[in-house]
Amino acid sequence: MIGLRPDLAKIAEHVPGGARVLDVGCGDGTLMAELQGGKQCDARGMEIDPDQVAMAVSRGLSVVQGDANRDLADYPDGAFDVAILSQTLQTAQRPDWLLEQLLRVGREAFVSFPNFAYWRMRLALLHQGRMPISRHLPGSWYQTANIHHLTIADFREFLAQRGVNVSGSWFFANGKEIGGGNANWRAEHAVFQLSR
Repeated sequence: MIGLRPDLAKIAEHVPGGARVLDVGCGDGTLMAELQGGKQCDARGMEIDPDQVAMAVSRGLSVVQGDANRDLADYPDGAFDVAILSQTLQTAQRPDWLLEQLLRVGREAFVSFPNFAYWRMRLALLHQGRMPISRHLPGSWYQTANIHHLTIADFREFLAQRGVNVSGSWFFANGKEIGGGNANWRAEHAVFQLSR
């Protein structure tokens, strides 16, 4: 799992060997390649960016170009053991609908996202009075694909309101895993393992 982003490495670690996996917003297929090669998973991907799709397909991966905001509805119930949505929830038009679809097509789901309550983000906003730019959120407010700025506390409440079970959660700062205590202000991004 060398070379994977910390959130992707954590997801790869917890996906069972041989699982049927759908990676939504799979990018160039880096995680899919790891799951296929390291865990003999049947990994499929969906990606909106045609250049990323071409890159993934050129690596021999099964990726279709699609928009998760609408195309996930075309997949049958329970088609996958695991559905993955990595660093994409905050870009979704309807995160509530997208989460429902993930848990419909997969028996369990992994969701990772940037934590907008991270202390460096808070401090930058406090001192500069402007939307912060960071390593994980490198674009200016008008260039970013992020349309829903969520925090770990927001996501936990969101899941509780919908009766979604959390079977695991992991938090990261400066490229390293940190404990869950005070994660809402200490973590740059989070990974949640979910089921119904």
